[in-house]
This record gives sequence, structure tokens and C-alpha cells, in this order.
Amino acid sequence: MSARIKQGTAMSTITPLANLVLATADKAETKTSSGIYLPEGAQEKPKTATVESVGPMVVGVKKGDKIIYESFSGTEVKHGGTDYVLVREDKVLAVVGQ
Repeated sequence: MSARIKQGTAMSTITPLANLVLATADKAETKTSSGIYLPEGAQEKPKTATVESVGPMVVGVKKGDKIIYESFSGTEVKHGGTDYVLVREDKVLAVVGQ
């Protein structure tokens, strides 16, 4: 399964291989619960993402799942103005229930 991304007038595709999961990275929180705005350098990197496509060897997650993955385990990819993360399936810690 691959993710189709519209870039300009042409469509390009990102297809994860083997046991990789391609997910859209969640945005970092810009404000604390008490209302204080955080500068970009102080924002904690999110460890959650929404699965866009999976490689052929992936069995535990599917497109549309919200996942939690290990810190520093993914490869960040910016494509078509969207931030993606490529994570090995064994680095996915949990699927968040809907």
C-alpha cells in the first residue's frame, strides 16, 4: 500500500518497503496547559502519528491507525509540504484506540 501525494500538477508516491510504516507526524504542542506559549526550541517532539501506508511485511498496523512510536526511532521526511515519519514496525509501541 502506498501514499499518493499531490505535488504541483503531478502525483508522486511514497511506498514503504519491508517492515516500514509511513505516517503523518503530529504537530508539537505550542502552548502548555496553563496557557504559556513555548518557543520552538523548547517544544517536545511528538511521538505520535497517523499511519498513511505500510510496507508488505507489516501486520500489526494499518492505514488510518494512530500510533505511538519510540523516541529517535523514525526517519523524518518532508514531501509535498507535509511532514512524514518512516518507522520500523518493531519501533511502534502502541496503536491508540478510536
